[in-house]
This record gives sequence, structure tokens and C-alpha cells, in this order.
Amino acid sequence: MLGLSIGLISLIVFGNIENLILASQGVVKAANPLKLAIFSLICVSLWLLIGTVCTQQLEAYGIYIEFIGGFAIFVLGIQSMLEAVRG
Repeated sequence: MLGLSIGLISLIVFGNIENLILASQGVVKAANPLKLAIFSLICVSLWLLIGTVCTQQLEAYGIYIEFIGGFAIFVLGIQSMLEAVRG
């Protein structure tokens, strides 16, 4: 039970951070806020669904998933900062 709750918390945290970065990229590129909000809600819902359904099956690969998620957040953050500085 403890492993499942830690997995869900990490999925929620990583998902929220990634969505914040993507939202900031949308603001920098002057995207339509309504479309951005709808797409973000869809992504968050899918992330929650995948996290809820697949956490137990993918628990053995947790180390790799956390690394990939952290690396993706790092790359998206760098990309967002570079675009903000250029624009």
C-alpha cells in the first residue's frame, strides 16, 4: 500500500511540473489560452489514468521511469528558459 501511494504522489508531482513547464512555453509562444487549458486538462487526466492503472504493473521499472521523468522535466525547463530569453 505504501509503494502504491508513493508512486501515485510522484506521478502527480511529475505530471504537474511538466504541465506547468508546457503551460509556460505556451504563454511564451502566445498560444490560445482556452486551447492550452483544454489540452492541459486532457493531459493531466490521461496522466492520472495511466498512473492509477499502471502503477502496480510498472513498479519494477520505477527507477527508470523516475529518471526519464526527471530528465524530461530538466530538458523542458531548459527549453522553456531559452525560448523565454530569446523571445
